[in-house]
Amino acid sequence: MSLAMTLHLLAAIVWVGGMFFAHMALRPAAAQLLDPPQRLPLLLKVFDGFFPWVWLAVILILVTGSWVLFSVFNGAATTSVWIMTLVGTLMAAIFVFIYAVPYHRMSEALQAGELPKAGEAMALIRKLIGTNLILGLSVTTLAVAGKYSGF
Repeated sequence: MSLAMTLHLLAAIVWVGGMFFAHMALRPAAAQLLDPPQRLPLLLKVFDGFFPWVWLAVILILVTGSWVLFSVFNGAATTSVWIMTLVGTLMAAIFVFIYAVPYHRMSEALQAGELPKAGEAMALIRKLIGTNLILGLSVTTLAVAGKYSGF
């Protein structure tokens, strides 16, 4: 179980920490310093580098979470574990949507030189990453609070 929990925690740190950095530091700095013709390709390149790590994190979180849920708890976990499972699955679905739809739209729009379309896609990505960031911080808080509250 310690291997599963360690991998689970590391994957969550990579994903939630990366979203926090991108949403709270990188994007605002890029918006302040760069015009859209420079900012949008930069952000796409950041996603190109970050999203493979998110895929790995999502897979590790789902696999290790299931491993712990069914090997340690035999499927009879506390309410907080079930909430974490539900929220983590929702977060994974949101990421898959980001990757499949607006990320690809942004890439295609930039290749075609259509900055307004790329900007629309980026705006949707920003909102969805913001949503996932809130969910990720909330579920992380629940993970710690649930362990010590018996919830």
